[in-house]
Order: sequence, then structure tokens, then C-alpha cells
Amino acid sequence: MMRIVLILKCAVVAALLQSGFAAAQSYPSGPIRLIVPFPPGGGTDILARALAQKLNEAWGEPVVVDNRGGANGTIGAAMAAKATPDGHTMLMVPSGFAVNPSIYKNLPFDSTRDLAPVTQLASNPSLLAVHPSFPPRTVKELIAFLKARPDGIDYASSGNGSPPHLFTELFKLMTGTRMTHVPYKGGGPATVAVVAGEVPLYVMAPMQAAPHLKSGRLRALGVTSDKRHPAFPDLPTIAEAGVPGYAMTNWYGLLVPAGTPGAALRKLHAEMVRIINVPEIRDRLAREGATLIGSTPEQFAAFLKEEMAKAARIVKAAGITASN
Repeated sequence: MMRIVLILKCAVVAALLQSGFAAAQSYPSGPIRLIVPFPPGGGTDILARALAQKLNEAWGEPVVVDNRGGANGTIGAAMAAKATPDGHTMLMVPSGFAVNPSIYKNLPFDSTRDLAPVTQLASNPSLLAVHPSFPPRTVKELIAFLKARPDGIDYASSGNGSPPHLFTELFKLMTGTRMTHVPYKGGGPATVAVVAGEVPLYVMAPMQAAPHLKSGRLRALGVTSDKRHPAFPDLPTIAEAGVPGYAMTNWYGLLVPAGTPGAALRKLHAEMVRIINVPEIRDRLAREGATLIGSTPEQFAAFLKEEMAKAARIVKAAGITASN
């Protein structure tokens, strides 16, 4: 009798393993939608399109980048959270994803319950960029310029709670200066605004800034990280340029709807880690000053928890809300 029970248990385990293998083998079984919760042209969108192309080449299935901007990524994230959890919907997010729970009190989804982490892809610094007509040419000159103007100046961001918003608010806190936040619906529109001179200052992703710096349509004053950017070795960090202790970096991660089969999630994770290490992608990210991560789902989940706690502290200190 014991032998029969043991045989039955082994058969059940084997069947489960076989079904998991079959699920992994059959995935993907159709087009994949990669939701980017911002308009085209921003750092998240640029990276998503590069990864989508490589995923399409690897799996032979269409990978459609679906831009769903608005409310600092919460509209697109809500769509992903409510999508069918079959592995055919993915969500690409920047570090602003960890800020949203602190500033949007009635999110239509739970950031930790309704979305499952796949991997943190990479992290990279941002550049404090200004329109070429803006007088300050260094961080110290910027601080002096702002302190001489009690009403401050306007600055752009890609939305309330976005990385540029947090990075600039931390700069204000640490320097005792004033600037008025002008949120745009994504990095693309914010870049257009500062290049056009609608606003004089924007803390932006290097991949967004690079062509405009090269053409002279923007000028960079500093790097947000604690180390200089390899693509701009002569550009000082904000910390060494006049704000000791300042250090902030952006990151990009991939999530799927909660309930996505484990076999599909594991296959997607393995493929994304492989893709960011493809020489073409790896070298491109390195030129942008990015550090490749490729964390496990469990590591990314723990990282998100830490990032949400850190963001909550900055949001409280700066008095950031969904409307400012």
C-alpha cells in the first residue's frame, strides 16, 4: 500500500513538472505587448524599443511597444495590472514607479500585490541640463543665481513623482533654493520644452540629452550620481560641483501582471537578462553610463520595497503631492 502511494505521488510530481515544461515550451504563443507608461521619446521608451526588437528577434513573435502615458506612469501601470496574466503583457518602469504609492493615494491598483517583478534591468545617472540661453554655467553659479531670485525659476519634469521631479526637489532641499515644478506628460515632451526654451532646466536621462548636448541645443551642468559619467568625463558630479552628499540614480525594471505562470516569468527573466548582455545592448547602455543589473525576481522585489521606503522619505520632506 505504501509503495502504491509513493508511486502515485511520484506520478503527480512528474505530471506537474511535465506541465510546467510544456508551458515554458509553448510560451510565448502570440504577440507580446510591452507597455511603456509614458509618451514616446523618453528614456524608458528608448530602452523598451531596443529590448523589444531583440526579444522579437529571439522569439519570432511580434513585440509591440504600447505607449500609455499619464499620471507619472500610473495609467499604463494600471492597464498592465489588469491585463490577462499569461506572460503576453509586460510593463517597463523607471524609478518613478516606486514613488507613486507615496503621492497618489487612490491608485487603481496595488503596486506590490497586482504586479509581479521580473528583473531590474539597469540603473544610470541623470544629467542636470539647461537651455543654452540660461546664464549659469556651473552648479555653483546655478545656486547663486537661484538664491538671488526669491521666486526662483521653472523646471521641467516628466510628471509628478517622476525621477526628474524627485532629483530636482532633493537639489532644492540640499541647497535651500526655490524652483517651480512644471510637470509634462513624459520625458519626450519635457525634453522638447527645455530644448525650445519654454523652461530653462530639466534633470534628464543621458540618452535623451546626448543628441541635444552634441548639437548645442542644451548644456549640462552636472551628473546626479556619485561618480562621473563615462560618456561625459569632463562633467562633474553635482556633489563635487557644489552640493556635497548629493547622489541620485534612475533605474529601469520589468514587471508583469500578478498571477503570470511561473514558467513564463522564468523564461522571460532569462531572456531579458540575456538580451541586456548582448554586446550591442550592453555597449549602448555602457555608453549611457548605465550599470547592468539583471536581478532575480526576488531581488527586484526586495529592491522595490527599499526604493518605495526611500521615496516616501523624500516625498514627505519635500512636501510632494500629486498636484505639485
